[in-house]
Order: sequence, then structure tokens, then C-alpha cells
Amino acid sequence: MTEARGDLYQEAKRTALVLAAAQAVVGSAAPIAISMGGLAGFYLLGADKSLATAPVTGFNVGIALGALPAAALMRVVGRRNGFMAGGLVTAVGGFVAVLALFQMNFWLFAAGLMLVGGGNSFLQQYRFAAADNAPADFKPRAISWVLGGGVFAAIIGPQAVIHTRDLFAPVMFAGAFASIIVLGLLGSVVLSFLRLPKEVPSVQLDDPRPARPLMAIIAQPRFLVALLCGIASYALMSFVMTGAPLAMVGCGFSPDEATLGISWHVLAMFAPSFFTGRLIARFGRETIVATGLLLLIGCAIVALSGIALWQFWTALILLGVGWNFGFIGATSMVADCYHPSEKNAVQGTHDFLLFSTTAFASLMSGQVYNAYGWSMLAWVVVPVALTCLAALGLLTLTGRARRTA
Repeated sequence: MTEARGDLYQEAKRTALVLAAAQAVVGSAAPIAISMGGLAGFYLLGADKSLATAPVTGFNVGIALGALPAAALMRVVGRRNGFMAGGLVTAVGGFVAVLALFQMNFWLFAAGLMLVGGGNSFLQQYRFAAADNAPADFKPRAISWVLGGGVFAAIIGPQAVIHTRDLFAPVMFAGAFASIIVLGLLGSVVLSFLRLPKEVPSVQLDDPRPARPLMAIIAQPRFLVALLCGIASYALMSFVMTGAPLAMVGCGFSPDEATLGISWHVLAMFAPSFFTGRLIARFGRETIVATGLLLLIGCAIVALSGIALWQFWTALILLGVGWNFGFIGATSMVADCYHPSEKNAVQGTHDFLLFSTTAFASLMSGQVYNAYGWSMLAWVVVPVALTCLAALGLLTLTGRARRTA
């Protein structure tokens, strides 16, 4: 029994490492789309620049629209083949974006980024695949390991932008989006090394409990609060991050400085993942989520303090760490709320709601920035984060009251 359990841990670690490598490669498309999407949209538009962030919204819409189909496809062909297909969709999206830039077609460019987002919807399932293939006490660390691959994505994506952005000059930004084609194809190769539940025995697969109705799962107070905190952490991060490159360039900084700001931000999003799982195990999920929300408020305070480059970068770093704690903690809370037989429906619905809201936030980022400026993007963070903190506090107090009753 001990030997079998040891094998299970070894297989869980191998799965998490392969998925982390794929996160590093395929995940590099996200910082490229986010850092360059708004600037390329600004370049493609005419006098009215209010829709400049619409391509980034297309990226997030692609993630939202792809969440349920991705889950359905993987039920049929398995996660390994589904993840590989996601890498190919990412590559196709990069090709369409390049074609649009050569044709100076704004809406085709937005469609290309939507396809990149569709490929990214498969990537969002990596963390769940790692958790589902791990023993209960290893789940938070498995999620953290996978998201830790984003540390390398934070380096690979922005460096690809800096070194390829002018590759097809005078067509601006085309080289950066061409690099997405290579990343998507390479990611599919990495994912071909996965061995997932069909081949690997897991204690979760022996769970005899029948699946509950989806609404019964969603109606759990813990699930609702975890969903609220996860959505808020991700949407606020997208809202501020999407507008940040436009704000930095608008304040006189170069596109490369804006890209490096996003690099620091993405690095801050994923670097804590190497120890977030241990922090969750020591201090509890709710404490880590609350810390993340407080860091998001800290981001807003720094952003409101001035418009020097260090203030932009510091705000983006706090935004990244706040997202990491808030989102990983909330994801871990969600994973406690469903049985193995319920995972596909719950995970697909969770990501659909999450990325639908995130898409709306990225669209509103451009609208709010164009109408009210950078400071308003920061002000929006405060009431949303405080609302989540109140909900989390109420859940904690209610849980304590039940335990002492």
C-alpha cells in the first residue's frame, strides 16, 4: 500500500512538471497578447481609440467561449489529446493575427486573438488536471507547480516581443504574434509526454459517490465565496493589466518599457507559485485569499500615488502577487467543493463564468482608461476587493460558529 501511494505521488509530480513546462511554453502567448494586443489595436484603429483593448477582450472572450467546449472535447478524446489540440488552436490564432496585421484589419486581428484565447482555455485546465491526478494533500502544491511554469512564460513571452516585434517591419507588431505560432506548436510537442488518468491509477477514480446536480454544487456557500474571490482576483488583474501598457505609453514611456512592465507583472503572477501551496498548507486557503485581496488594494494605492515608471512597475508587481494568492487560494477552495465524478461540469462552468467576467473587465479597461484615465482603473479595485474580503470574512465566521455550536 505504501509503495502504491509512493508511485501515486511520483506520477502526480511527473504530471505537474510536464504541465508546468507546457504552461511555460503555451502560456507565453498570453503576455504577448496582453502586452501587444492593446497597442496593436491602437495602431490599427482610426481616430476613435476607445476600442483599442477590444483585441485583448477577444483573447479573454476566446478563453470564456472555449471553456465548455474544451471540457467537452477532453471528455471524448482525453485531456492529453485535448491539451495538444489547444496548442494547435493557439498557433492558428497567432497566424490569423499576423495575417490581420499585414492587412491592417482590426476586427480580423481581434478574431485572431480570440482564437489564441480559445487555445488558452485548454491551458486553464492544466491546474485542474494536475490537482485531479494528485493525492489530496498534494493538490495545492500540484496547482502551484503548474502555475509556476508561468515564471518562464513571464520571461519567454516579453523577450519574444522585444526581439521579434519589428521582424516584419514596416508592419508593426507582426513578428511578436508570429512567435505565438512557434510557441503553440512547441507546446503541443511537450504535452505529448503526458500520462493522465486513463493510464494512471488514482485514488480519486475509486470514489463511489454519484454526481450531484450542478446547481447543488454551485449553491454551496464555500463554492460561491471561492468563485467570487477567484473571479474578482482574475478580473481586477485583467482590468488593470490591460490598461497598463496604454497608460505607460500614454505617459511617454516606450513600448519596450511597457512590455518589460508586463514582464515584471507576469513574473510576479507566477513566481510565488513555488511556495504558495506551502503557505496554503500552513495558514489555510482563506488566509491566503485574503492576503491576495489586500495586495490588490496595495496595487491600487501605489498606482494612485503617481505615474513614474517605478510606480507603474511596482503596482503591476503587487497586482501579480495579489492575483497569485487570490486565484490559487480560491482555486484550491473550489477543488474542495466537488467530487471526482463532478469535475468536468464544475470546472468547465467555473472557467466559463471566470473568463466571461474577465473578458468584460478587459473591454471596460479600454473604455474606462479612454474616458477617465489611469487613476480610475486603480480606484475600481478598492470596492471590489473589499466586497470579497467581507464575503470571505462572513464565510470564516459562519464556519467557526458552526464548529462551536
